[in-house]
This record gives sequence, C-alpha cells and structure tokens, in this order.
Amino acid sequence: MTASRLDDRLSTAGDVVSALRRSGLRDVDDSSLARALYSSDASLYRVEPTVVVRPYDLDEVHAVVEACRTTGIPLTSRGAGTSIAGNAVGTGVVLDFSRHMNRILAIDEATRTAEVQPGVVHAALQRVAAPLGLRYGPDPSTHTRCTVGGMIGNNACGNRALGYGRSADNVAALDLLTMAGERFQVGHDVVVASERLGGLRSLIGDHLATVRTEFGRFGRQVSGYSLEHLLPERGFDVASFMAGTEGTLAVMLGATVDLVQDAPVRHLVVLSFPSMAEAADHVPAILPFDPIACEGLGGRIVEVYRAANGVSSVPELPAGDGFLYVELAGDDAAELRARADRVVRASGAIGHRHVTSPMEQSVLWRIREEGAGLASRAWDRPALAGWEDAAVPPERLGEYLRGFEALLDQHGLHGTLFGHFGDGCVHVRIDFPLDAPDGKQGFRSFLTDAATLAASHGGSFSGEHGDGRARSELLPLMYSPEAIGLFEQVKGVFDPDDLLNPGVLVRPRPLDSDLRGMGAGWLPGLPEGRQGLKLLHDSGDFGAAVHRCTGVGKCLAAPGAGVMCPSFQATRNEKDSTRGRSRVLQEMVDGRLVDGGWSSPEVHEALDLCLSCKGCLGDCPTGVDMASYKAEVLHQTYRGRLRPRSHYILGRLPMWARLGAPLARLSNVALRLPGIAHLARWVAGIDQRRSIPAFAPRTLSKVLAAEERATGGDPVLLWADSFTEYFSTDAGRAAVRLLESAGYEIRLLERQQCCGLTWISTGQLDQAAQLAGAAVEQLHPYVEAGIPVVGLEPSCLAVLRTDAVELVDDPRAAVVAQGVFTLAELLADREDLDVPDLSGRTLVVQPHCHQASVIGFDADLRLLSRTGATVVRVGGCCGLAGNFGVEKGHYEVSVAVAEQQLLPAVRDAGPDAIVVADGFSCRTQLDDLAGVRAVHLAELLLGD
Repeated sequence: MTASRLDDRLSTAGDVVSALRRSGLRDVDDSSLARALYSSDASLYRVEPTVVVRPYDLDEVHAVVEACRTTGIPLTSRGAGTSIAGNAVGTGVVLDFSRHMNRILAIDEATRTAEVQPGVVHAALQRVAAPLGLRYGPDPSTHTRCTVGGMIGNNACGNRALGYGRSADNVAALDLLTMAGERFQVGHDVVVASERLGGLRSLIGDHLATVRTEFGRFGRQVSGYSLEHLLPERGFDVASFMAGTEGTLAVMLGATVDLVQDAPVRHLVVLSFPSMAEAADHVPAILPFDPIACEGLGGRIVEVYRAANGVSSVPELPAGDGFLYVELAGDDAAELRARADRVVRASGAIGHRHVTSPMEQSVLWRIREEGAGLASRAWDRPALAGWEDAAVPPERLGEYLRGFEALLDQHGLHGTLFGHFGDGCVHVRIDFPLDAPDGKQGFRSFLTDAATLAASHGGSFSGEHGDGRARSELLPLMYSPEAIGLFEQVKGVFDPDDLLNPGVLVRPRPLDSDLRGMGAGWLPGLPEGRQGLKLLHDSGDFGAAVHRCTGVGKCLAAPGAGVMCPSFQATRNEKDSTRGRSRVLQEMVDGRLVDGGWSSPEVHEALDLCLSCKGCLGDCPTGVDMASYKAEVLHQTYRGRLRPRSHYILGRLPMWARLGAPLARLSNVALRLPGIAHLARWVAGIDQRRSIPAFAPRTLSKVLAAEERATGGDPVLLWADSFTEYFSTDAGRAAVRLLESAGYEIRLLERQQCCGLTWISTGQLDQAAQLAGAAVEQLHPYVEAGIPVVGLEPSCLAVLRTDAVELVDDPRAAVVAQGVFTLAELLADREDLDVPDLSGRTLVVQPHCHQASVIGFDADLRLLSRTGATVVRVGGCCGLAGNFGVEKGHYEVSVAVAEQQLLPAVRDAGPDAIVVADGFSCRTQLDDLAGVRAVHLAELLLGD
C-alpha cells in the first residue's frame, strides 16, 4: 500500500470512529485488542476490522448505519462469530449484537411466535419456550452460543431441520434497516409500502422463468440469494427471502420467529453401515417414516471423542464405520418404538441400537454436535473448514459421497464426514496443507473441483452456513449468468454503494484471499532452543498450538456441567473467552496487528483473567489448552526479567511454606495482626479482601512420623503435595486412616517433593521443570514396582498426569503419569469398602477444575453414590484457582465466577448439606466467601 493510500485509509478510519463517538455510542472499541478479537470468525479467513461496536439499542444501530453511510466505511453484522464461511468478518465496522442486544422481548403462546433482539442466543430462547411446550425449530450444533440473528442471516438449519425446517421456514417478521436509513418491517402478515420493495417485486417479475427454474429445487439449496421466496405464488415473502442474505442487504434490528410444539417423547435409533456412502444410500428409505432428524456420523469422529474422553464416555454402538442417527418424536412411546422397528427393517443397516434413555441420547447428540471440532483432530494435520456444508438432493447423496471421497484421494487430502444426511447436507473438515508453498493453490484447486462435482449432482455449495468468502466466487459454477446478474441487481436495490458485508455473494472476494495463517507465521522474540512446554500434540510449535482453536465457540456457551470458560461466564467479554484469547495469540504469531511479541499488551490483557483452570483442555472440542499457552507466554515474557511480586511469593508458595514450616505457630499469630497481615498481602500481591490461609501447626510428614502405622496390607504410597503437607493436614490424616482401614499399608516419601504447580501457573517453567523432574525421580521407583501412588490435591496430581510429561525430557515421566491416582480411583471399585450411610443428607460436590478436565470425576461419583446421599455435582469453577483469585485485581471476577454455580448451589442446599471439595483452592474459596467448611473426600468417607 502506498503512503498516500495508507494516509487515506487512516483518515477514513479515524473519521468513522470519531463519528461513532460523537453519536454517543457507549461501546466503541478500535483498540488493537478488539480488532484482533474480531479479525476472524470460525472460518479460515482473517480480516482486520477498523472498529468494533457493540450497540445497546436501536438508536445506536441507527447511529452506526449513519456513520458508515456518511464516511463510506463498510458494515458487517455479527452474532456469535461462529460462521465457518467467513461471513462475519469485515474491513470496516463490525457490529456485534450479542453483548447487549440479546433480549427476548415477548413470547405469544397463542400465535406461537417469539419477538427477539438479533443477539439472543438460540439456547436462551429454547429455555424460555420449553415450559410452554414450544421450541424454535432450527437447532444448529452451535445452539448453546449462536444467535438467532446470525442464524437468520445464514439461514441456519441444524440437526432437526428435517422435522422443523430451516431458519427461512421459521421467520414470521423482520425489522430491517437499510444503509440509506430506511426502516421497515416485512413478514407473513405485514404489508408495507416501500420504493425498494416495489423495485424488488418488479425485478423478480421480469425474471420469473429464471427464478422458477434455478431456485428452490430442493430444501438445502442455500447458496446465493433464495429468490424463490419472492415468487408471486409464494406471496412475495421478503422475510423468508432475507434469511440467508448474509447481512449484505440490510441490518436486522429484530425478528419475530415462529415456534413449534415440541413432542414430549423422543426415540433414537442408531444405524450402522460399512461406510458413510452406504449409509447415505439408505437415507431415502428412511425418510418416509417422518424422522425429525436423520444425521450422519463417521466412525472416526466417534474414535476421536472416545480417545479424548475415555472408553466409557461413548455409549455402546453397533459395529460399523458409518452411522445414522434417526430420531423420531411423538406423544406415544409404544408407537414410536413400532415405527423405529420399521425404520430398522427398511434401513439396510448392518447393525442397530434403540436408545430411549435421555442421558444416553444426550451423550450421543453431544458427539454429533461436537463433530466439527472433533473432525479437526482426526488426522495427522489439522483438518480445516473450507468446503464445509455442501448439499445435494438426498437421493443423490451416496453417489455424491463416493465422488467426493475419490476427489479427496485425487488431491492427496483426508476428510471426516458427518452432517444432515436426511437433507442431503454434508459437513467435512479437510487437512488442507495451507502452510505448504503451494497450499493456497491446492486449496483453490480442490474447492473448484468440489464445486463442479456438487453442481453436477444438482447440489448447492452451501446447505446452511452461507457462501461467505469461502464459496461466493464459485457461484457461477452453480447458477446461470442471468441468475448471477439478478443477484447483483437485488444487491443494487438495497445496498447500491456496496457497504454491507462487501466481498460476499455479490462481487465476491477471491476464495483464497484473506486466508489466515495456520501456525506458519513468524513469532517475534522466540528464543532459540526448546520452548518451556512441548505443547501436547503440536511438537512444541506454539503457532500450531494456538491455531488449534477453529472458532466454533463452545467456550461462549452459558454455564453448564463443564468448566470452560469461567472468566467469560463472569464478564461476557470476548477477550475473556478461550476463543478470544486464542485469536489474540494467533495475531501475535502473525505479527502484524499484535506486533509486540510475547510482551504485547494485548496478549497480557487477554490472558490476565485466564484462571489456568484447564477447563478448555477438557471441554474444547479442538483440545485448546489455554493454561499451557498462558504459562508459555509468561515464561517467555519474564525470562531473565523482573517479574510481578505475586510470582515470587504466590508462584513459589511451596518453597516459602517449607522454609516457614518450623515457625508455623508464630507465623499464624503474626498474620492475625491487622498491620502485619496488610503488609504481607501487599508484599505478596494479594487482594486485601482475601484471607491468608493458616499454616498447619505441624507438617503432615511430622504428624504421621509420630504415629504408628499399620503393616501387612497392599502397599500404597501417599504422596503429600505441598498444600496437604503444610496447610491441609486434616485431609492427609483422614486419607491415611481411611486407607489403613481398607487394608492398605501406607508408605511415604522420605523427603516431601513439590510438583511445581505454582511455578507452572506463573510461567516459571525452568524451575517447574526441575521440580517436576525431581518428583518423577522420586515417584518412578514406586510406580515401576507396581505400588500405586495416591495424591490428594487434584491440581498437583494433574501436573503429574500432564504437565510433567510436557516439561520433563525423561521417558519416566510418562510412566509416572500412568501410575498416579486419586483416592477415588483407588477405592471406587472396592466392594468391601465401608462407606458411611448418609441417606437423607445432601452432598454438594465441587470437583476441582483440573480433576474435571484432566483426571475425570466418575470414580468420585460412584463412591459418593454408595453413601445413599443426594449428590449435587456443581459445574464450573470455584473462582479461586490457585493464585488467580487471591491476586490483586482479580477479586471481583473471582467472586463473580463463584456466583455462577458454586455459591448458589451451596445456598440452595441449605445449612444441613455437606459440601465436598478435594481442591485446597475450592475449600479456601468456600471459607472466604460463604463461611462454609468443605470437607475432603477422605474426611467424608472416614465418617468421623
């Protein structure tokens, strides 16, 4: 770009930002951090916006449109940013509706409609409609975070569109604003006089033959503008037509959507076939039985899910390499079973299973819903979006898939298939080698060949996600020149200056332009030699690691049973989500927008509220591990430099605890004095509202050394982590008594050894590697001898399970990782174990984040259920998370995280409930914020 053109661009950008701020808009952000967050969606495309605006109300949207019109800056509307075609990124203003304009305005039970703002999340609408026996029909796999406005913009469909229709089929009315400032409503029962609508009616009237022959040929023909809705025989339905226009014609201010009655009973039949193509062959035989869903799922996706979550995580499935989920819905379970039996007989499947348990159905649907993320991990190279949701008439699907698989082979590529087979729509993630010298050329060549193949089967390049930057250029392979010209004329009616999402659908950007790097960029400041962490599965390549995030946005979902992402749940700010942090780290690797390397302010601001909970490692379908990325950034940033005070105190807490242990009683007395406590908090970087945990009067090792030990049973090494050794000795003593009562002979290390957890969380990875290596050195002989090692602090045990393997260049680390266990893992299957009878009591159980995400909690639940108590498992994070919640600047977020799930669960359970938490942080948080003493599992089972 020449200097003069750059000056013009900067001037124009400054003009629009100034205009926006003069208009009184409350959330205008042109920082490099915001631009990095919004530079990508869930697609392969990267486009730097000029400014991000999160409007609060309709007046602010009007002001944004006016500012863009007068300055000539493009405008791109955005919901949750889960678009996989690149239709939620733009060079000008990005208008994010999800932050503030996300309310359900009304639900009319009589007309079965809901009036919503564009940023309403699909799942939120479902929660409000469900008690009325209603639902919003379309349900994309991203339903926990996608917005209704975004769904309508892309004509989203989802798993049950076969029964309930597409977004276009469920639009009652739309409130629209053109770039000229004209606002009008369109819908089934809305008659509006508008020069633009009049021009549109005349345009369609002049091209009836083209519209009738080229559009609406089958249900999933989503590519281009769906002009069939504008035919006279369809009532000139502008609202339905607007679904799928990808924000290129008008800005959506609000929508009234149709709701449907939800059948109370679901019956799922899983059918298996030798291949996905053979599964597709039999779809036409299933459709006459009126399923509400007929979904295809490749066996490889199931295996990736099983490998990530354990063998027991997947319900029993019939043998085969391709599966169809056929879901029937109705009022009568017996009738559904009979119909399901007929489906099986007609299906030609080699195996089948009826699934009526809602819990098992939920797990199976979760695997299908996470298909995009799981498919990205199915091959040696990352598998990417690009040719993502083509559709063909269902009767052509098997033949199309055989041709598609041959095309993959021809190009030397791999793809894992899944999708809405009942509608003929196929999703696939492909291992495009974009970082290769000819990567872009190969990408273009494959997409062109794939488009030609789909068109030859009468198909559509997009079956639900829109064309965006990925496929708009290919539309002439599907439509006649007259139809393409008609698209341009329609665009001219509504947006003659081409300011709304330019480069999409009409006058498209080349499909290989604006592709974001996939880890092959340069990383400023990266020292020679290995990085602090090997970064599991990515061969130590930080760029490849952060690009594991594909943007599917599961981290944006409302709080649930998982952990990810606690700070986002508290702030609802994109920068505090796993995806947002990944985007900023990707920009750091790219080095253009975020150009300060490891010490970039944008990077540290994005990572500041990361709790290092490892929730993403367990919950993110693409396996992002933000805790490790944060540790690496801190490691590289402060290597050889002065660190924050908290790193030296909290980050080295076990060292200070060991040194202070002989003076524990004196220290505890001193820290009760206000002046000394205030000074101690200031020195350590601790928020003054936090308590300072008291040292145990004697370390666990000394307590146990003074007691007689039982002998003669099976040996178990009790590994006393630093928290149990110096602070929470009650849990350690209870564990010893419990294990001895179960017939074990307790062994202890001669010298207490720290795992390095606090050093890891503060990015002091050189020292952490030394400590983890020493722990491996001490524990390996026991593991090698077949003696189980039991740890009581989940976060420390998780270090041995994962981080030590990453940090320590010693094959024994992997051996130790397999030989360390939680107390529950050791005892859960002991049928002779005596557990207290807690019938009639309620247990509120807070799994430590690292246990939920790294170790697993099933063994604990099995043990707890044997007590006879009502077990309430809390999801999410406690909010303390080691040093995070006590550090100055984090208190409010820490409390807000605790208020998401933990504290309400404790309050709801009442004062007689027993709160169980193995994590020292979790127990500290409960004591600090609720005045509740939580017990360790060992204390509970001991029954004292």
